[in-house]
Amino acid sequence: MPLEYSETFARLTAGDPNDVVKAFAANPAFRAAEWEELTTEDDPYRRPVRPDDLAWLDYGKPMPVAKALKLSALLGHRMLRNIYDSGLLYLPPSPGPAAQADAATFYSESNRVLGAMAAPVLERHLFSLLASERKPLPGYAPEQVAAAIADYHQQRLAESGQAFTAALSTKDRKASATFVLLQFSSYLPASRLAVGRAALGEYDIAHPGARVALLDDYRTWAGLSGQYRALMEGAGLKTTTGAYWQLYLGTSLARGNHLHWLSRDREKYPEFLGALLHHSIDQAVTAARFADVFEDGLGVRPALFDHLGVAPGHLVDLVGRWVEPLLELYGPEGVERFHHGFADAVWLAALWDEDLAQQLAWADSIPEHQDKAARINKYIEDNGITVDLDTFVESNEETSTTHVHDEHRLVMIERGEMHFWNNVTHKIDLHEGDKVLIPVSRLHGSTVLSGECTYHQPIIPEDMYARF
Repeated sequence: MPLEYSETFARLTAGDPNDVVKAFAANPAFRAAEWEELTTEDDPYRRPVRPDDLAWLDYGKPMPVAKALKLSALLGHRMLRNIYDSGLLYLPPSPGPAAQADAATFYSESNRVLGAMAAPVLERHLFSLLASERKPLPGYAPEQVAAAIADYHQQRLAESGQAFTAALSTKDRKASATFVLLQFSSYLPASRLAVGRAALGEYDIAHPGARVALLDDYRTWAGLSGQYRALMEGAGLKTTTGAYWQLYLGTSLARGNHLHWLSRDREKYPEFLGALLHHSIDQAVTAARFADVFEDGLGVRPALFDHLGVAPGHLVDLVGRWVEPLLELYGPEGVERFHHGFADAVWLAALWDEDLAQQLAWADSIPEHQDKAARINKYIEDNGITVDLDTFVESNEETSTTHVHDEHRLVMIERGEMHFWNNVTHKIDLHEGDKVLIPVSRLHGSTVLSGECTYHQPIIPEDMYARF
């Protein structure tokens, strides 16, 4: 970056970086959800973030790996997706005053400017940890990188994935399949849009065939829009971008955000190509597994996955088309950077697999977690144990935008009633005296049903949680 631009940017961001993030999140389109906004099927711009939580979250420093499934990651990736999407065209399925008002703020000049300032803050916070999680190769000659990727491909072909195994093992298969579909809709279309963004430019002489390959990738996805719509509508869902915003896991958003980040930063071209190769492999090896889950839970085997399951063409000429030109353009460092992008996408996919598997298992066992909550509470009372406790008094229709906790918590209703929810398929009624255990990092939200609801959230230490 030229010196004069560096100095200007430094002046703009010289204050607390959290102030920039808070200013961006103050956009009315990102305000906390209201009771009728659990889904936003007619408004692609309405993206609740929980701005009030930014008062105590710190985006001014890199996020440690231990927090990759916690609240700053979830809200950070929500904000980052909003920044990336503000540069793309989205239209509501039908015109309406709410969508029109949200579009005006979503695409406003102030939102674009604040987003441009907040993006590097959020990207540093969310993606800095990737470098520490890479497993280095013995060497980065093109043939060594190609061999490592081929080994990974074979490994993925042999593994089913925790999330797919979990989905096929739950009691409520329809609910599990629906939630898996929500995650699929969160990251795969976003990743294809990132490819379309990356294709723009004039670089054919330096990297022959790359632009056509990227355009073909995006054009193929665009051509599958009818089959994608049939998949979503077959589950009773809409294809409106962000329609089920509150139910996207942070790791699902992260997978799409990673490719957007690399495609937007033109200095990260080698990393982008590496990450794209992983997405192509992942798409091919998971297609049949997604289809199995949807056939089992929704009663139909979508034709979309016959197309997505085709072996990735990028593997056929990996060295000749993708890696060797990077060696010419960037030197040996370019090949290593290509593998870095691939390795980072591998790590994010594995984190998503673990996160989704745990979410599915918890959501399918709410009665067991209600029983555990009662036993934990009794243990605390019988032994006179003091634990940290948050108490909330909320009025009718007051809604808690979906979120995760950074620790294990109980929800205990002292007075009143609420709906507790973690999927679009159903809501869980909680009444006076009811309790439920929410493990760390499990996505959930709530809406008060009574005139007023008083409830408590004891924070459960890790050793106590492990006892039950």
